[in-house]
Amino acid sequence: MPGNIYGERFVVVSFGESHGKGVGTVVDGVPAGLALSESDIQPDLDLRRPGQSIVTTQRKEGDVVEIMSGVFNGRTTGAPVMMMIRNLDVDSRSYEAMVNTPRPSHADLTHKTKYGGFNDYRGSGRASARVTAGFVMAGALAKKLLKETLGIEIIAYTLELGGLRADGFTVDDARKNRYSNDVRSPDPELAERMKQMVIKCRGEGDSLGGIVECVALNLPVGLGEPVFNSLDSDLAQMALSIPAVKGVEFGSGFASAKLKGSENNDQYYVDKKGRITAETNNSGGIIGGVSSGMPLVYRLAFKPPASIAKKQKTVDLSKKKQVEMVVPGRHDPVVVPRAVPIVECCTAIVLADHAIRAGFISPVLGGKST
Repeated sequence: MPGNIYGERFVVVSFGESHGKGVGTVVDGVPAGLALSESDIQPDLDLRRPGQSIVTTQRKEGDVVEIMSGVFNGRTTGAPVMMMIRNLDVDSRSYEAMVNTPRPSHADLTHKTKYGGFNDYRGSGRASARVTAGFVMAGALAKKLLKETLGIEIIAYTLELGGLRADGFTVDDARKNRYSNDVRSPDPELAERMKQMVIKCRGEGDSLGGIVECVALNLPVGLGEPVFNSLDSDLAQMALSIPAVKGVEFGSGFASAKLKGSENNDQYYVDKKGRITAETNNSGGIIGGVSSGMPLVYRLAFKPPASIAKKQKTVDLSKKKQVEMVVPGRHDPVVVPRAVPIVECCTAIVLADHAIRAGFISPVLGGKST
């Protein structure tokens, strides 16, 4: 099953299935000398962990990370860092009952066909959002590396949920408020309205989609390449590897299609410190595939979770006839709140890879004299 590796210099290998023994990641290319322990990784995993509120799945997992290699005496060694969490609250009975009735808008049928029925279908297997725990482990490491070497800060939040959209907030508002409410909104008052809408939708047996916006601050000029490994194309590739992401836009994004060049161009000026900067940031901090020094700003559209408690049509594969089904199990009525820390970590993975490629981060940090 190829397609489980991302990166050129900061290389992330994803492994595990939803109902297997565990999920995790191997990260190769981590510079030697970075102070690292489980306590650096666990907070991000806790933000992603299921069962935290009424707006998430009630599957109960501790998601306790174990660092298995690549760290000695509290610092990275330059060897691959392997991290994993174990799956404990696993109930596969409902999936055994659905083996011949693929769930609408799930990967059941496509993966069964592609892998000849040998794929692990329990809990959606490799297609489950459970595998994003590995993204978070690698991304938490990347966030620390970026913060300590370049001062880069990454802030994601729920911009929109079920059509309710936050407006008039600042990055400081998002930094302060996003993890203080169940839906990860930068606006506490709007957060309560979003939460009540999710509760109502869940009660109706349905689900909701939304948008996560991500901002990265203090990027140097020069991350990314002009063509195939442009910073925005690599961010989009990583973003679209998150289950349920169906759209990506940078800066003014799709709104730019309605603007004139004179309205959308980011015009330059010299600030009071003599630095060249831009009056606007419609490019989202990336121009010609390369970071411009302005804040990176991009948004991801998440579809509503496909597992809903409403009757839907499918096909009984053994009988080749249409039937109706209600998807059993413990499901998220909306994935957006839990996706916020995942987006932050996926962003960090891409930025770390490009920062190492461009020479902004050394292969040895604070090297010892011999």
